[in-house]
Amino acid sequence: MTLQARSESALRRLQRRGQLRVRAAADFRRLVAEAGLAEAYATTDVVVAANAEFTDQGSLHLNLGPTDPPIRFRDVQLEAIGAQSGGGGGDLVLPIGGGLGDGQRRGGAHLLDRLLRGESLTLSATGETTALQPRRDLQTRLDLERIGSGRLLLHRGITENGLVAVSSAEGVLRSPWGPVLGPFGNGLYSCGGAGSIGLTMPGLALLGPGSPVLVGGAIGWVVGSGSGHQPGVPRSAGGHALSPGVVAAVSVDLHGLRPEWVRPCFFEGHGAALLVAMAAPIPLISEAVAAQAACGDEDLEAPVLDVSVPRRLRPRFGSVSYARLKSGRIRVEGHRVTTAPAHSPRLAEAIGRELISWLEEGRFPLRLPLRTLPGRSGLIPLDS
Repeated sequence: MTLQARSESALRRLQRRGQLRVRAAADFRRLVAEAGLAEAYATTDVVVAANAEFTDQGSLHLNLGPTDPPIRFRDVQLEAIGAQSGGGGGDLVLPIGGGLGDGQRRGGAHLLDRLLRGESLTLSATGETTALQPRRDLQTRLDLERIGSGRLLLHRGITENGLVAVSSAEGVLRSPWGPVLGPFGNGLYSCGGAGSIGLTMPGLALLGPGSPVLVGGAIGWVVGSGSGHQPGVPRSAGGHALSPGVVAAVSVDLHGLRPEWVRPCFFEGHGAALLVAMAAPIPLISEAVAAQAACGDEDLEAPVLDVSVPRRLRPRFGSVSYARLKSGRIRVEGHRVTTAPAHSPRLAEAIGRELISWLEEGRFPLRLPLRTLPGRSGLIPLDS
């Protein structure tokens, strides 16, 4: 069976005419199971995949207007949380993670949430005085309307696959996925499996610098490879990564974010993080792309790692299918382990529906990447 390839221009013409046929990844898989790949391909132009995962690997970049007299930021605190000068006189960078030493269990993620909800923050700063920037200190209030421009940069915005966190140690292990009970008391899986962006689009092959992605209710953009990018990981026969694999960094305008899609949280023993909902279109430009998008949970696997071992390479207990993970029970080293998602399937499904509407109404750009993500690994060991 050879299905006719489609061009980007043809798909964009359909979108302009209001004739673009868009399906959620789950609906596309269901149609393939019922009618076959050829029929599903013939009646679908774009598949939408979505994630809603936790991350602390991000930063908030704020561009503030000039003071009078001007100040060149040196030490800055927003609500007693430290920020860094971004290089320019009024530029600030605030990590979304951290907060372990904060009595209120807050990090930059919580300050972002307050800004998005219309609250104001106390800004305290000292200046590095120069002839043109003589101000030594600043005390003011900052809200979203007083920020000239700002962006949320997710250094590890989209990954191909996730992992299953288990612990062989006694007691409760505090982790960035939540509490892991040991020995082998539970398993937390970080990726949604079939329907997630990376497992519906292996290699993130249809994303590259400048590709649009719906992030937190706003149009964001892929800026390049992200933290821990590993394009050369082992793959299944269908091309799907058997570990986290390719990573895309994503940037989105602060003023377009909506708090229902970007939620702060705090992991005991680890710190603040964001639950970020995002969705991406997958144009069905060929039979190969459609076949990969049709792959189900029973054919997709995640690695099971012992996260209680604080080493660069953690012990691995093989892999397990997402079908087994979603059943709520797996077996690891002879132990029966209860599994639970360390992500939000509900938010992912909701933002996927949002992107379908935007695509059908012509409110979201449909384009193929000018360049793919780089093939060079970004996970290079740092030894002393």
